[in-house]
Amino acid sequence: MIVGTLREIKNNEYRVGLTPESVHELTAHGHRVLVESGAGEGIGAHDSLYARAGAEIVEEPAAIFATAGMIVKVKEPQPEERAMLRPGQILYTYLHLAPDPEQTRDLMASGAVCIAYETVTDGNGGLPLLKPMSQVAGRMAIQAGATALEKVHGGRGVLLGGVPGVLPARVAVIGGGVVGFNAAQMAAGLGADVTILDRSPEVLERLGIYFEARAKTRFSNRANLAECVAEADLVIGAVLIPGAAAPKLVSADMLKTMKKGAVLVDVAIDQGGCFETSHPTTHDDPTYIVDGIVHYCVANMPGAVARTSTYALNNVTLPHALRIADMGWKDALGADPHLLDGLNVWDGRITYRAVAEALGLPYTPAGQAVAT
Repeated sequence: MIVGTLREIKNNEYRVGLTPESVHELTAHGHRVLVESGAGEGIGAHDSLYARAGAEIVEEPAAIFATAGMIVKVKEPQPEERAMLRPGQILYTYLHLAPDPEQTRDLMASGAVCIAYETVTDGNGGLPLLKPMSQVAGRMAIQAGATALEKVHGGRGVLLGGVPGVLPARVAVIGGGVVGFNAAQMAAGLGADVTILDRSPEVLERLGIYFEARAKTRFSNRANLAECVAEADLVIGAVLIPGAAAPKLVSADMLKTMKKGAVLVDVAIDQGGCFETSHPTTHDDPTYIVDGIVHYCVANMPGAVARTSTYALNNVTLPHALRIADMGWKDALGADPHLLDGLNVWDGRITYRAVAEALGLPYTPAGQAVAT
């Protein structure tokens, strides 16, 4: 198979779909790999490294779209990229379609086979291709929140861990999954007063055993959530419903109960955000203020630590990329129900139920794609 990877063009996105090491694996399997010139600059991987790994360096992305059977990216294709997709071409990347009807329409119109990292599953019910970026984003959420709390950035002027004789900041983490766990780890490690909210008794028990006295847990009902948000200096939104739009858990009215200069970090913004007042921001202009509350809603947080993120991502995406290239997408998806869960769009149809429901579009079971 001819496999192509591109220079990401989303604002301040420095990750790349394939590292030179991944290219070496693909070429060792007999595949031809096309890499856009400069694609790896953000992780310190220059064209010469890709060439030594066996890649062909291509100057224009249009030539890759016109030639490659599979496009491997990091972020969702931008409008000019979607216009170059071809019927039957495989797109393998993060998509986050539920809050993005425009992208969804374009992908359906393209006729491409679109496999979303974020909905590929594993035997334990996890999301293994999303997990490393959730780990990065959870840890970065605390860094970003601590910075936003500084007075110069519009925050309350509170140091997350406090100092002897001065109380630390209160941090509320909404959601005890991968993002929430990593955010709580970072916040507790810095000495903050951390509370994690979740609706699963099993998750709360696991978090309680892990953190012991270093973080508190609370069941996430309306009253407890409202109380924790009102008391917090920093709130991390870390909720996820796989493939679906995030629920709006913090309403606009709740902001009026918060301390002026408190900070909201919405890690769920890729799926539409879990705060009613959230809208996507960029690393160029990461925050805005509503009712005196600082909002940080960068939609590609891990892109800021591109080298760490790219290598962590390739560790989990490459094995599936090799299977797809070796077997073809139908056989690869047909042989692996967890990879089949990643199929979101095929032949102009939505093949992931949560996306179809979120956008009010007809749903086609993914199994039909491999059976056709």
